[in-house]
Amino acid sequence: MHSATEAFRPLRADDPQSVGGYRLAARLGSGGMGRVYLSHTGGGRPVALKVVHPELAEDPTFRRRFRREVEAARRVRGAYTAELIDADAEATPPWLATVYVPGPSLSEAVRRRGPLPDAAVVWLVAGVAEALAAVHAAGIVHRDLKPSNVLLAADGPRVIDFGISQASGLTATGTGTGGTIGTPQYMAPEQGLAGETSPATDVFALGQTAAYAALGRPLYGDGPSLTVLFRIVHSAPDLTQLPEPLRPLFELCLATAPEERATPAEILAWCRAYLGEEAAAGGGPAVWRDVVGTAEEAPAPDAGRVTALAGEAGKRPAAPQTGRSTPAVPAAHAARTAEATPDGRAVAAGPRPAGRKRRRTVRVAAVAAVTGALALGGLGWKLMDGTDRAAGREATANRSSGPTPSAGGSPAPAPAASVSQPPRPVPHPGVELNEKNSISLKEPVQHEDGDRSGDIRMRCGMASGCRMESDDSVFSMPQKAGTGSLDACREQLRHARQHDLTLHVMAAGSEVCVRHPSGDIALFVIGIKSAPGLSKDPSWIRADLTVWRAAP
Repeated sequence: MHSATEAFRPLRADDPQSVGGYRLAARLGSGGMGRVYLSHTGGGRPVALKVVHPELAEDPTFRRRFRREVEAARRVRGAYTAELIDADAEATPPWLATVYVPGPSLSEAVRRRGPLPDAAVVWLVAGVAEALAAVHAAGIVHRDLKPSNVLLAADGPRVIDFGISQASGLTATGTGTGGTIGTPQYMAPEQGLAGETSPATDVFALGQTAAYAALGRPLYGDGPSLTVLFRIVHSAPDLTQLPEPLRPLFELCLATAPEERATPAEILAWCRAYLGEEAAAGGGPAVWRDVVGTAEEAPAPDAGRVTALAGEAGKRPAAPQTGRSTPAVPAAHAARTAEATPDGRAVAAGPRPAGRKRRRTVRVAAVAAVTGALALGGLGWKLMDGTDRAAGREATANRSSGPTPSAGGSPAPAPAASVSQPPRPVPHPGVELNEKNSISLKEPVQHEDGDRSGDIRMRCGMASGCRMESDDSVFSMPQKAGTGSLDACREQLRHARQHDLTLHVMAAGSEVCVRHPSGDIALFVIGIKSAPGLSKDPSWIRADLTVWRAAP
């Protein structure tokens, strides 16, 4: 669907300039359901925004499916999925925005460099199997898993378009709304017979997708769609074409009967056993750097366009109340792209100081090319947008509340009753949480291995997986990534009662708000997990922690 290795094509005359408050920066491509554009959140995070084709948008059946599938996709949180950030099923036309993944699709990578090495195929299967586990846990069956729906980032694969194929009701052969859903070369036998789909359907497609990566071509060959479907339904796959060491893995996926196929968890276990020491050493990122190379960085937001959009915010009518979560709107962009001058006037944000701009560029580039190296080197992944936003608000408050010159040129005395300053954000980048150490919101924040006296700990169990837990603090996760701030966390934590969170559902960039009984509030932004692609339960995570002291 979208990738950084495609050229960022300029918008055409028939392309909109903005959708749902998101200013469009470039055209990424087009698919059976709609056109895909590059845009950015108010904080500058790149997103892939898909706008539905007008002919589909006019179909009431499509709209009902789209609404249902979008709501289901909102529940999916996984390290190997492109998370749904925002959507509006009631808009004309409907649209959705997902995390932008800087990297080629599997189909592009194989076309460019040929079949993948055996180890890369196993890492691919492990990552996609973990993604399927997250998708299935949300009650979704993908139904159209294929090489073009798997993007290859520098730290592993990402599965996209989960659940959305059901809304479009389309196949690659164009059978139309209500037809069999899927792409013929990657369908399961039950799909070819128009039977019931299940999570096992996606497992069969995983085997075919992995076979494409190993062979450089579809396992069941090319040709007319009906011919390919006939082969899938009436003949067993020819596994002799595949590398011999990997044939047991393909047997787990490609059984004709759905009930005989392995589960994603069983597939992960096989991959872990196959990779052995390489898995324990976290060798996946090095494999993906060899396959993907250096991904093209997404263009930065156009400051002039963002400012123009912010200026139009007050002219737009209020969005209708639809009972769903409110999408990002131009006013939100205006709030994030304006600053206050010392005399209190609001002006459009100009270019940031060079140091800030360099840090932001490094953060975006890290997603494309550095994540794997950070995982091996233990340096952490800087995801400090929440800290930057909070620091900006604090600096603005300090400028506008500081002493001003009197008529004689000397600073005027401070008023007797001054307005209290907002809590100062204290950043702690690159903290690590594992099964042996702990984290506190007080200094020192990170406790060394063997010290479990801190307030936040990780606990792992064979049945329950790994959890972040606390005796005193409570946790809550914002519904949308990139929305974490002191005010957002205050609101999120208002009725929070949870003292633990499951970790396997968290992806890079996931945010956790934390409140300690002392009044301290913290934002915990997940950077990287250990041993990507091997298990849904990591043995450690590295994150950026921002703490606001005494912020009730």
